[in-house]
Amino acid sequence: MAFDRLIEGIARLQNPTVAGLDPKLDYVPASIKQACFDKYGKTLEGAAAALLEFNKAIIDNICDIVPAIKPQAAYYEMYGWQGVRALAETIAYAKSKGMFVITDGKRNDIGTTMEAYATAHLGVTEADGESFEAFGADALTVNGYLGTDGIKPLTAVCRERDKGIFVLVKTSNPSSGELQDMKLENGATVYEQMGRMCESWGEELPGKYGYSGVGAVVGATYPEQLAEMRAKAPHTFFLVPGYGAQGGGAQDAKNAFDARGLGAVINSSRGIMCAWKKQGLSEDDFAQAARTEALRMKEDILSTIGEITL
Repeated sequence: MAFDRLIEGIARLQNPTVAGLDPKLDYVPASIKQACFDKYGKTLEGAAAALLEFNKAIIDNICDIVPAIKPQAAYYEMYGWQGVRALAETIAYAKSKGMFVITDGKRNDIGTTMEAYATAHLGVTEADGESFEAFGADALTVNGYLGTDGIKPLTAVCRERDKGIFVLVKTSNPSSGELQDMKLENGATVYEQMGRMCESWGEELPGKYGYSGVGAVVGATYPEQLAEMRAKAPHTFFLVPGYGAQGGGAQDAKNAFDARGLGAVINSSRGIMCAWKKQGLSEDDFAQAARTEALRMKEDILSTIGEITL
């Protein structure tokens, strides 16, 4: 099961974190942008090339200490098909370095349309008798609010291709409670009910470390709810946004973990990509700064959860 591989990477590196690669052109050093624009012109192709070079440099500097990356698809789609190609090449490059890749797409549909999303991001596309992985990520974030009709096409691909999904449960944004905190007739909140559904959907994708292939997105910005969901969804692996730039810290995120230090992977995006600013360095030192921040984040979280054991 895909999350077994992620868990093993986390334990091997003693690092339950994922680097969110959500690049904007503004984050890319002028030297990289200039070289790419000189080659391709001031075009979307030049912009996408700059994003890819930026991503590769960060991956090169963190791949031995961080087990996973999480590229957010929107930051690539905004640069057109050229940006989407940069996303595919970023995924391939990270996997060539042994990293687990979570595509943050938050896809949501039903039936054959959801089958197409599942095939694109996690499965294999057929082209006149030949088979190809269109993007080849290990996991995909999804919106489960269309219910089981939107999840079953994904779990089928996950079972066949050793992939995983993370379903939005209790998100880190300030207005998440407008819907997710509402009470249902059975007394549960909407997010609690979604967590229960993740547990149910995950029964067909069991993992050897106690966590299924259906994970949940639960934000560090709501530590009490994070602890609640850890108790109520004991077989659901968490992707935890909200650390760093959104205000969550290690003390907030610790509620996502079980007694072994397993059960979650904590995301940081801008905190890693733009670490050079916080460290008072030159933008050309962005990759080394990203490594320094990734190590700091690792130690910060380990200081609250202790050694990670399988």
